[in-house]
Amino acid sequence: MACKSMTGFGRGESTAGGRVWMAEIRCVNNRYLDVKIKLPSGYAVLEEQIRKKVGTFHQRGRVDLLLVASGNIPETVTLQVNLELVRAYKVALTQIADELGTQPVFDPTFVASRPEVLVQEQQSEAVESLWPMVEETIEQALISCDTMRQQEGVALIGDLLGRMDGFTRIIEQIKLTIPELLKQREQVLGERVQKLLGNVQLDEQRLCQELAILADKTDVTEEIVRLHSHIDQFRMFLTEKEAVGRKLDFLLQEFLREVNTIASKINDAAIATLTVELKSELEKMREQIQNIE
Repeated sequence: MACKSMTGFGRGESTAGGRVWMAEIRCVNNRYLDVKIKLPSGYAVLEEQIRKKVGTFHQRGRVDLLLVASGNIPETVTLQVNLELVRAYKVALTQIADELGTQPVFDPTFVASRPEVLVQEQQSEAVESLWPMVEETIEQALISCDTMRQQEGVALIGDLLGRMDGFTRIIEQIKLTIPELLKQREQVLGERVQKLLGNVQLDEQRLCQELAILADKTDVTEEIVRLHSHIDQFRMFLTEKEAVGRKLDFLLQEFLREVNTIASKINDAAIATLTVELKSELEKMREQIQNIE
């Protein structure tokens, strides 16, 4: 598969040891690779490995990955008591009792229910040992997302090739129009010169020089040749098995440069209409290319 879309969704799920792992991936277009990872509490040690795994499937785009773990809590998860905070609560409750003139009541159940008093901890070594199962879950999601991206990539390629065919036809139309346009301008120029000179003998050599200058100013052969070269390169990029979105975006800028040059060289209403059509097609292609990886 050649081009991929940067938009997609994928889901993966695995079960082991009474634990259910679920991973979801959502991705959209972005100039660079931007990976956002949301993990269950205690699994932050796996983030770097997950980031590297995502990088094997995505080269560009905004990727949001969610990993959820449910089921039995692994034996490696322990509860730690924040004794310093417990002592602080005891001092605070005693101060409150003294202020009210009552006997201090210290309820362990109440204190234990306070935030951060009981802290769930998970040993890094145990979490890392879970990587094979986590990796399998994430890979399922990545493959599922990649399949969707490839399918959309096929649609994008089809649309771009169709538009490039239309673009090429307009270029050929301009190419065929130029000789007749030059012929008409030569005739008009000759008639205007003859009218101005009246019965004065016309210097054929000077007229030929002026016509040559006119032809040179309106000659867009080089621009058309470069456009055909860009078209071939554009089609070639669409077959490459790597991220080509940036290449295509840059190439479209070169297309626009040549079209603008043609429009400025030839001051003709019909050609102007055709160059507007060319720019319109380039803009539509540019919008599609923004979603290609």
